[in-house]
Amino acid sequence: MKKSRKMILAAVMAAMMMTGCASEKAQEAPAASSQETAAENTAQSGSENEKEETAENEKAAEESYTIGIGQFAEHGSLDNCREGFLKGLAEEGIVEGQNLTVLYENAQTDGGTSSQIMANFLAKDVDMICAIATPIAQSAYSAARDTDVPVIYTAVTDPVLAELATEDGTPVGEITGTSDKLPVEEQLEMIRTLLPDAKTIGILYSTSEINSVSAIEEYKAAAPQYGFEIVESGISGTADIPLAADNLLEKVDCLNNLTDNTVVSVLPMILDKAAKKNIPVFGSEIEQVKIGCLATMGLDYVSLGAQTGHMAAQVLKGEKKASEMKFEVITEASFYGNTQVAENLGVTIPEDLAAKATELFDEIITE
Repeated sequence: MKKSRKMILAAVMAAMMMTGCASEKAQEAPAASSQETAAENTAQSGSENEKEETAENEKAAEESYTIGIGQFAEHGSLDNCREGFLKGLAEEGIVEGQNLTVLYENAQTDGGTSSQIMANFLAKDVDMICAIATPIAQSAYSAARDTDVPVIYTAVTDPVLAELATEDGTPVGEITGTSDKLPVEEQLEMIRTLLPDAKTIGILYSTSEINSVSAIEEYKAAAPQYGFEIVESGISGTADIPLAADNLLEKVDCLNNLTDNTVVSVLPMILDKAAKKNIPVFGSEIEQVKIGCLATMGLDYVSLGAQTGHMAAQVLKGEKKASEMKFEVITEASFYGNTQVAENLGVTIPEDLAAKATELFDEIITE
């Protein structure tokens, strides 16, 4: 039987539609395949990145360090340096108890002990020595200069005079760090503001601490500009301090304390003697003001230590060698005052000076 024209046309149209659908499916298949391939590639790439990141974290976790921290004396400012040093390291990912082992020793102001401490650190194969204060920094450099162990110091008043750096600040070897150089002129200006009638300033210092010798010379040079005379008294050890303090207090209008470690270690005794004679004592940093000094234009030793910790981290991570880093100094001094001490002495802290204070203490903190 012959098909009608309509039936033939219908069959042709149906065939064409089937062919078109097949063609569309054929075109969609490669596109879908391409998308699947791209997704697979992305997943593979992400997986590789995750593997690399995991490997880096594992490598970082495997890195561990041992630092020997030698401190010359036991007092607040040097303790703050040590606290700040560990804080600075932690901010760089080097954390005590995780990837950092700390060996800590205190020389108790003894030079011979300082040398023994450094020898012990080297025998224990430390990765770095941190020396807190000038005398023990000198011991550290002497002990480590023929080794590959870097030394980082802090609270060294004059690294150049201590022969740890050249005149332009360049390290003399694999040793660098931070200086706690005193803001001498700012301190003298502050004393003049608080004691407008004072003429003489007494300073006790250890003749064996080159940092103090340097500070004394700077004070003597600057004092006349502010109408002061410096009366100095050198001591060789803590046993000399009671008599030296008594003699000095008979000659001066106030005492000004340096960052001298030997003197600072017995500062409470000096403060007690001065208080009985109603003589103000000025400090060199915040901790001395807390325990009874009237005021200071001084440094924050926690910040100084943290700055040192950041420098140490660069050396430990291999980013720089100690010999490539000039020593650093905190350039801005801060005013700290003790209103309780001022009241006891009958001294008024001017409002404009008090307004600039980083911190004012209203009590004397004794241990």
